Amino acid sequence: MKKKLCPQCKIHRFRVKNERGDSVVVVVNEQHEVIPIHPEESLEGFDLTVLYCLGCSWKGSPKALL
Repeated sequence: MKKKLCPQCKIHRFRVKNERGDSVVVVVNEQHEVIPIHPEESLEGFDLTVLYCLGCSWKGSPKALL
């Protein structure tokens, strides 16, 4: 699976948050699908429209990734 990259620092890991502020580390595939790095983790209740880069201060949509 080819992973999408941060447009600012070019790493491939991000986090998504829910309303309580919990976060899950994710990657994004070529079809812009958000996938948890640990398959047993659920993304239910998390906002998948905003990604937070783990390598820099970038945040944005999965569609904005390289």
